[in-house]
Amino acid sequence: MSGHSKWHNIQGRKNAQDAKRGKVFQKLSREIYMAAKSGGPDPSGNPRLRLVMDKARAANMPKDNIQRAIKKAEGNSDEHYDEVTYEGYAPGGVAILVEALTDNKNRTASSVRVAFTRNGGSLGATGSVAYMFDRKGYIVIDRSTTDADEDQMLMDVMEAGGDDLQTSDDAYEIYTDAKSFTAVRDALEKAGYQLAVSELTMVPQNTTPVPADKKEQFEKLVDALEDDDDVSNVYTAAADEEE
Repeated sequence: MSGHSKWHNIQGRKNAQDAKRGKVFQKLSREIYMAAKSGGPDPSGNPRLRLVMDKARAANMPKDNIQRAIKKAEGNSDEHYDEVTYEGYAPGGVAILVEALTDNKNRTASSVRVAFTRNGGSLGATGSVAYMFDRKGYIVIDRSTTDADEDQMLMDVMEAGGDDLQTSDDAYEIYTDAKSFTAVRDALEKAGYQLAVSELTMVPQNTTPVPADKKEQFEKLVDALEDDDDVSNVYTAAADEEE
């Protein structure tokens, strides 16, 4: 792997996300509803639903909210959301992928386009940056929750079928092939590890430093996209400051 640390970025944005917790829960409810609607309400037989539920728990979403979204999907609600991906560049030429779940494609496309143009970015055509990212499984184990040293962790990750282990002072970050993610996650949980994050994500093949004079503009663009009610995920190829 390139050394790109998602955990560093996750931690760095945690306070901002906490401040928007109500909006985060609303988005997660939408994802849970669609997952349960398409694959059934039982997470043991619906991998997509289990993934979203794991994501919701990691965000400290109340159980009642999760169950409410599932029950809504079991009912007669005719709500439907389309999955849409937008691609573009942030200031400094940093590639960005935006995943949305929307009931109005025109509204979402307009909002995303405005976010890019007002903050020095440019929206690209389909396929313009997607090839720069790989779908990967991503798992984080907080080092304060385990006595395993790096050698033990590496051995357990390899035995579970993981592809890569990155170690920092406070966390073990594990990357897997998307197809083997569920098996790796389950094997690590069975081995007794507590997972701080377990999700499918998009990982950039290469990263691009954000120029100092573009940093504020870049952050405003990412904030504007994440603040959009229809946007589920924002992935960037920005290099970490510490790289």
